[in-house]
Amino acid sequence: MQIPELALEFKALATPVPIGYAQVTSAQWRVAASAVRDEGGRLLALWAAPPVTHPLEGEGSAGQPRMCAAYVTLDGAFWLDLALSQVNGQWVYPDLSDMFPAAARMQRAAADLSGVHAQNAQDTRPWLNHGAWPADYFPLQAGATPAAELPATALKNYDFVRVEGDGVHEIPVGPVHAGIIEPGHFRFSVVGEKVLRLEQRLGYTHKGTELRMTQLPPLQAVRLAGRVSGDSTVAYAWAYCMALESASQTSIPARAAWLRAIMLERERVAAHLGDLGALGNDAAFAFGLAQFSRLREDWLRGSKAVFGHRLMMDCIVPGGVSVDIDRAQRDLLIHLGEAVEKEVRTLFRIYESHAGLQDRFMTTGRVLPELASRLGLTGLAGRASSQVWDVRCDHPFMPYAGLNVAMATHHNGDVAARVAVRFDELFESLRLIRSMLEDLPVGDIAGTVALPAQASRGAGWVEGWRGELFVALELAGAEQAHRIERCHLHDPSWQNWPVLEHAIMGNIVPDFPLINKSFNLSYSGHDL
Repeated sequence: MQIPELALEFKALATPVPIGYAQVTSAQWRVAASAVRDEGGRLLALWAAPPVTHPLEGEGSAGQPRMCAAYVTLDGAFWLDLALSQVNGQWVYPDLSDMFPAAARMQRAAADLSGVHAQNAQDTRPWLNHGAWPADYFPLQAGATPAAELPATALKNYDFVRVEGDGVHEIPVGPVHAGIIEPGHFRFSVVGEKVLRLEQRLGYTHKGTELRMTQLPPLQAVRLAGRVSGDSTVAYAWAYCMALESASQTSIPARAAWLRAIMLERERVAAHLGDLGALGNDAAFAFGLAQFSRLREDWLRGSKAVFGHRLMMDCIVPGGVSVDIDRAQRDLLIHLGEAVEKEVRTLFRIYESHAGLQDRFMTTGRVLPELASRLGLTGLAGRASSQVWDVRCDHPFMPYAGLNVAMATHHNGDVAARVAVRFDELFESLRLIRSMLEDLPVGDIAGTVALPAQASRGAGWVEGWRGELFVALELAGAEQAHRIERCHLHDPSWQNWPVLEHAIMGNIVPDFPLINKSFNLSYSGHDL
């Protein structure tokens, strides 16, 4: 992995996907970001990390807190690590939001959690701290007082950007919504029904997940990783296990890799079945909701029958998987896939030919490819706007390397395009599941994970149904009981929530639920 503008030596992490690691100086921080942007690469994740207590061999550390960034290029992903310096009593680093707009909220979250600040950043409002803890308290800082011991503080009003003009008024929606969806506040500035601007306020479900990860043994923390976002439990568990297995240089058995991929594709199918029904319902086509809900229920019951859990939670474990399947279960999954595919193809024809649906879908919530590229739109929403990135295709690993995954893409960037991508991905996942079940190798389903004696790091990079998940893991050595020093879990919703604000502009207020559902972003995975 190379950045021509920098003379960096990347250390390859022992992952099935190409991920490198390098330490950089403050001067190199922005040069690297600029080089990635100029080559058409993307910002994958941005997070703060505590001082390294036990540097790896050949790596220095002056005890400063660090800022980390992960980028994606055609060569793979790489993790850059910057030791911070102090200016006027604050730990600071160069701002990246002018090159990668998605960095803005990640930087604000790092300031709230770790007390590190992006120099010259335009937006420095608190993001995750709603006033639940003091402004000078940083829960992820080394040695921070447990939050339960802090005095109560008053919640603070958020400084929303105001839109002025004749006939402009605001519509506040949330944070509490109808139904069981998680909380988020949406502030619309409108003229009549036309939306001029939308501003989001998230963070209401902040749970302290990343701090809790450091309090769990590495071999058990996978259970918490799998609960970051319930609809992506397989993807998060796999990404965490990949990071742990790379840190310990552990290879998993072939059968375990196939079973993980079968579960990941089943998770993708379940999500798309649910969303396609909900999108029909948001366009007043209740028939679509009824049919897709029925199929999703059949699908989840199949997962329960074979893997012991409707969402396949806790089925992926360090070193492999916790559950195997026999021939009868394999045949059950094949037959269920064939039955679901037959019905979904019928529903696809109904959706495509339904004039009312297409009238609501087409041109609604459009994100043009140029805007999608500039803002870093990723995952299925990105692929619907010509952003052709998919880890399963770009950097396939076992078993994807031999499956020739067909990437689903579209160029219109509207609700119709995001619906089309969902259908295409659903059909491709059904094909992949059938192929993997038919060629499932024999052998063990798990191997032993031996944690290394010395401090180590690892990373995981998995294409979940929303998009790519990234996990960065740093472990202490045996002298500190192999404790987790830092585990950052990154959801693609961080990149995509800001783009939703742009997608609604110029549309009417009643179309927001439809546009929002066409992205279907995670609150829990974003708020941690």
